[in-house]
Amino acid sequence: MKITDGPTALALIDVDYPEPTERSWTARDFQFHAGETLVRVNLHCRTLGEPSGDPVLVLHGTAGSGASLLTPSFAGQLFGPGQPLDARDHFVIMPDALGAGKSSKPSDGLRTRFPKYNYDDMVHAQYRLLTEGIGLRHLRLVIGNSMGGMQTWIWGWRRAYRSC
Repeated sequence: MKITDGPTALALIDVDYPEPTERSWTARDFQFHAGETLVRVNLHCRTLGEPSGDPVLVLHGTAGSGASLLTPSFAGQLFGPGQPLDARDHFVIMPDALGAGKSSKPSDGLRTRFPKYNYDDMVHAQYRLLTEGIGLRHLRLVIGNSMGGMQTWIWGWRRAYRSC
């Protein structure tokens, strides 16, 4: 895969991991933490590797998206051959959080009528995407940076103390 790097996009860097696959899934009757419900919530993600690999959830930071995790300095150090999350062995899922990227967000049209949402809602949306949209029943690892790191805490808390 070739990726442009830098503000002028003149340099090409060889990054040795598979081309990501993009997918969207619609969660029906999505209930938010405050009790509000949206009939449809679009959830978007990028994946690397085959679904038969060990599933790994990688979560982006504030103001990012799953695409922001596909930089040479991040993906180039994690997903290539011999790297910690080698996409030949792992099924890497990088969702756009609720409210970010190509997932449903207030700016899609509802604006102030979009339900108030928090990290719990983001994790609940990820859980539904993984279990209902992709059909996974377990994860090998959940990691994230910045806001994604906060969401990993919620994943752990929910696993330890209650179901997702």
